[in-house]
Amino acid sequence: MRTSVTAIAGAAVLVFGLAACGGSGGDSGSGDGSPKKGGTLKIVGSSDPDHIDPAAGYSTVSQALSRQFARTLFISKSSNNFAEAIPMQPDAASEVPTKANGGISADGKTITIKMRTGIKWNTQPAREVTAEDFIRGWKRLCNPASPSGAQGYWITTIDGMEAYCKGYTKVDPKNAKAMADYQNGHQVSGLSAQGDKTIIVKLKQPAGDLFNIMSMGFGSAAPKEYDAYIPDSPEFRSHTVSDGPYQITSYTANKTIVLDRNPAWSGASDPQRPAYVDKIQVTLGQDQPDAVQQQLEQGTADLAWDQPVPTPSIPRLKSAKDPNFAIMKAPQSNPYLVFNTLSPNNGGALGKKAVRQALEYAIDKTALVKIYGGPDVAEPLNQIIPPENVGYQQINPYPTPGNAGDPAKCKSLLAAAGYPKGLTLKFPYRVSSNHPKIAESVKQNLAACGVTAQTAPDTNGNFYGESLVTPANAKAGKWDIAAPGWIPDWYGPNGRTLIQPLFDGRTYGQNSSDYGGYSNPEVGKLIDQALQSIDENQIASYWHQADVKIMDDAAVIPFMAQKYPIYKSKRTKNAEFIAANQAYDFSKIWLSS
Repeated sequence: MRTSVTAIAGAAVLVFGLAACGGSGGDSGSGDGSPKKGGTLKIVGSSDPDHIDPAAGYSTVSQALSRQFARTLFISKSSNNFAEAIPMQPDAASEVPTKANGGISADGKTITIKMRTGIKWNTQPAREVTAEDFIRGWKRLCNPASPSGAQGYWITTIDGMEAYCKGYTKVDPKNAKAMADYQNGHQVSGLSAQGDKTIIVKLKQPAGDLFNIMSMGFGSAAPKEYDAYIPDSPEFRSHTVSDGPYQITSYTANKTIVLDRNPAWSGASDPQRPAYVDKIQVTLGQDQPDAVQQQLEQGTADLAWDQPVPTPSIPRLKSAKDPNFAIMKAPQSNPYLVFNTLSPNNGGALGKKAVRQALEYAIDKTALVKIYGGPDVAEPLNQIIPPENVGYQQINPYPTPGNAGDPAKCKSLLAAAGYPKGLTLKFPYRVSSNHPKIAESVKQNLAACGVTAQTAPDTNGNFYGESLVTPANAKAGKWDIAAPGWIPDWYGPNGRTLIQPLFDGRTYGQNSSDYGGYSNPEVGKLIDQALQSIDENQIASYWHQADVKIMDDAAVIPFMAQKYPIYKSKRTKNAEFIAANQAYDFSKIWLSS
């Protein structure tokens, strides 16, 4: 998942006993007293989500936002106990299908999902959410106007999805009616509804992570009203429809997002969202982490939207044992440098493996760790898959003394690759949190290697919503390197959540998370083998082999494995963490007077 806060990459978790740990204990929500309803939860931060449309939203903040107004069949429980949050819970589904309850066939390839009653759209009049609404939502993932960056999950898992999506690419992306006609006139062979409240899913092969896939925001239902709009267009953003506890009542790009209670929502149908506050107000355009932190400590704001606790504040908060501060444990990698392998700049240098391998030696990862707060928060990382994740076996293909970089070796290898005079690289960076400091440090490291980095600030929303995810930008050389973030889409059986979206070149296209257009058939084969296997040891081996191959190709430069420092206002109670969203669960928070 694209991170809107720290740049994070992640993979699946093997060790499930990791509890979220507070840097000074943290507030787990216990001992807060009786919950109170009412009030406005005030959230402040930098930039828009990458998308408002749940079908396309793939940043941490877009997932946190869609959780409030777009319900999914299954959901991960928010909790400050990491292990407790791993098992899937039913959301719009009445139960999690198993072989024991008849929801999973003997061969594991047919899934029967039964839905709750009482879940309604906030239409006039309110209307019950149906099985067809969920199928419509999933069919929207392949729309050509704003496709989901996670459509590969569905294409490789569900019967008929690949053929359906392939046909959808031929539809005019500027014609809402043409897209609606395609969706309504073409079926996915592996998706069907039995009445209003039962969904039948046919799989290519058993998938132990299917319910995790469906728990993401892009797995939500879509009302028929969405057929009238181009996906994620300004018109769409002004006409979102809600089946969750809150509805978007006001949205001004890069300024504010306001959610009020959804009058059609029933708490009896939603055991995961108590929805204590009356209003959620997100104020954007605040790029300075120190200013955001000051508001949280003063109580003029309650939560940060897309920024962790600024590094200089961490020692002070730890020393003071501030109960509103915590360092949350969620296995991840953060951040990483991606190469635009399609860039024509420098004679197509970044398309050459030897050039990328030379640049692997340039980065002082120890310095980057210090930017994020030192060893309490982060440690250098030299591979794709971080520790405690499926497929992890320690490798270090480009070692440098103390992980501090080796500019002399970088220069030497760059000259051997045919670039003795170095390179000039376009380097857009996000303006929030630690990203400007990361960009400056990387720029200095590259300069020591004889490479000039032309840095350019970019907002989070544009960075993920346009700059990096538009193939035309990559092919035109509008950028050469960037430092995006990635966090696992879920924890538990999630080996596919890192390698597939970031490195499967077969799914490269608009909104792809394979930002640099990396493609290697050998990696594609390993992905297929991992997804088709049911042997846990073999699955882990395939992901490790993919890690080794991707690092040999030098598709990216990993920087560090990182925990997440977070802060809340004093009046914010029952704050429960969602590790994959890097945020507290807005719907569970209540406010003291």
